[in-house]
Amino acid sequence: MLSKQRGLVCHPAHGHEDGTLANALVYHCGIEHLGTVQGEDRPGIVHRLDRDTSGLMLAAKDDETQRALQNLIRTRTLDRRYITLVHGEIVMDEGTINTGIARSTRDRVKMAVSDDPFARQAITTFQVLERFEPARGDEGYTLVECHLYTGRTHQIRAHLAHIGCPILGDSKYGNNAANRELRFKYQALCAWELRFPAQISDPRFAHLAGRVFHAEKPWYYQQILDGTLK
Repeated sequence: MLSKQRGLVCHPAHGHEDGTLANALVYHCGIEHLGTVQGEDRPGIVHRLDRDTSGLMLAAKDDETQRALQNLIRTRTLDRRYITLVHGEIVMDEGTINTGIARSTRDRVKMAVSDDPFARQAITTFQVLERFEPARGDEGYTLVECHLYTGRTHQIRAHLAHIGCPILGDSKYGNNAANRELRFKYQALCAWELRFPAQISDPRFAHLAGRVFHAEKPWYYQQILDGTLK
């Protein structure tokens, strides 16, 4: 279990060969003590977070563990929750976004909600934690906890943008004017909770049954509650 800082790339890709999380894992553990079922360029990595998303990740020291943890994610038995701050007010206290997601036809580096039959199903539930209306009277912000049932690329970012409440600091899907106003350089998205299922049949991981792990709540969490985010 590790907590990834924002701005850190998980593994070599798109010109990021050095200074990645994969590099750090090899440095600290050695390639021979990491699972490589996803290839030697992704040693130990069970799942990824976007470069500018912070929070909890799982890493594995052997192939069997890597496969077992990936299976928990694949079968949706590992509960993953995120805290995010979005631009605009989400009126509903809670809800579910259930759509198809596919590569955007207008911008191939982005994902988009799609009704294309080849789009992959994506399900995100959310619960509003706090609403904040700043003094200057713009659209305000909403602090939200999101729960992933699927793990599609950019899923939370694309889903929240789809309902008109993009994540603050998100340069791909966000409100750039609001980002500049608040000087957000990174998307306000943190993978803050991992919850293991109450029962795990594999005896090697029985000690993890029912365990819940938390990252430190992100800096914007307290600012939205005490009213200092302006």
